[in-house]
Amino acid sequence: MSESFQGACTCGQVRFQLKQTPMFVHCCHCTWCQRESGSAFALNALIESSEVQILKGETEATELPSNSGKGQIVMRCPGCKTALWSHYNGAGEALAFVRVGSLQQAPRLAPDVHIFTESKLPWMLLPEGIPAFPQYYRAAQLWPAASLERRAKLQAAKP
Repeated sequence: MSESFQGACTCGQVRFQLKQTPMFVHCCHCTWCQRESGSAFALNALIESSEVQILKGETEATELPSNSGKGQIVMRCPGCKTALWSHYNGAGEALAFVRVGSLQQAPRLAPDVHIFTESKLPWMLLPEGIPAFPQYYRAAQLWPAASLERRAKLQAAKP
């Protein structure tokens, strides 16, 4: 089932929507995400960039390093600088990692997986029943078939 999600930056200068349900939701506990978010983890909804529609305003791209060494491009509001989504150079600009906290419907997007738990903060208790990995995982292990199909289309379209 496909549903849309509405998002915005803190000041409201940028508004956007996800035109369908994200493929998968990561809760990343790596030290890079902790530092960049200023929190215990980052919660990102993975979706095709073509399914992210800006409704108001424009975003600005900020290039940042990443733990992989390949870097990332963070799309931000030019006014309040809120990070709205990222493109990791390992996945390319065809895939957006949308900050779940920027979405009005954030409570509907619980994590599908916890990653890089080897560096999670010791007081952070992970819920039972949600897969957790010390580092990363293979998408084929966890992603629903429909999400794997969407991901395969993105990979096939890469130059």
